[in-house]
Amino acid sequence: MNSMTVDLNQTPFVSVIIPVYNSNKLLQVCLTALSQQTYPRDCYEVIVVDNNSQENVSDVVNCFEQVTLVHESQPGSYIARNKGLSVAKGTIIAFTDADCVPTPTWLKNGVSALLSESNVGLVAGHIDLFAKDDNNPNPFELYEMLALGFPQDQFIADGHFGVTANLFTFSHIIKSVGNFDSTLKSGGDKQWGQRVYQAGYRQLYAKEAIVKHPTRTTWEELNKRGTRIIGGNYDVIKATKKSKIALLVDFFAFLKPPLRFFLRTWGDKRLHNNRQKLQFTTVMLRLRWAAIKERARLQFGGGISERS
Repeated sequence: MNSMTVDLNQTPFVSVIIPVYNSNKLLQVCLTALSQQTYPRDCYEVIVVDNNSQENVSDVVNCFEQVTLVHESQPGSYIARNKGLSVAKGTIIAFTDADCVPTPTWLKNGVSALLSESNVGLVAGHIDLFAKDDNNPNPFELYEMLALGFPQDQFIADGHFGVTANLFTFSHIIKSVGNFDSTLKSGGDKQWGQRVYQAGYRQLYAKEAIVKHPTRTTWEELNKRGTRIIGGNYDVIKATKKSKIALLVDFFAFLKPPLRFFLRTWGDKRLHNNRQKLQFTTVMLRLRWAAIKERARLQFGGGISERS
């Protein structure tokens, strides 16, 4: 385990890494928010990694002085983040996504949390999901807010990781435990965070280091996220369960209806009426059926997991 290499008497330089794939409109909003940080402007850089987009990402990046654009042609957000790490100059590394909107004090509060105690390996910041109209979310927004949020405090406490939509670490931690698993298209942040934990480093949740994240508004967007998660989970399972019998046993376990999850969420007070409960149930059943078909495609059809 490496010792702390950051001079606490100086403002550390931060490299913010953002992978992007065909998200120019959202990236514009994200980079605008990053240009308005309260952290000293000469103490951070932003690295955008174009993961082989069809859109011209330079059209957006060229509008911002502090942003460097690099390219990674192999699909996958984690291999793209590794590309960003290869050119990062910071002693502190911050990760967010192109569809996130960091609040003005995001960098300041994230760095402060990282430096607040000794032997900290990562800090997971708060992720605030929001709908276009929080008072009247559509069924897909409603489902994501209730069932697919990012409770970073729980991720840290129960799973020993934080998602890369809002994550801080030191460059020496990266060197100590290694980069992200470039073969994964989903779940790489969990795997990496658990390696940090296993190496003996502390992990903290920073409630005040906030990024805002819009909910998916359509079935296509929500299903794409679900498909990516199923694929990422399957890639991890396939890597650990070598025999076909073990994979088959896991598949049948996957088919077990998530009744406990359903009952717990059905009682969520954020479902204000029977109409919203029916909407939630309908979306859940659609996603469940799509997940079963995707898992079967991967396991029995020889398919390849989808990219993010």
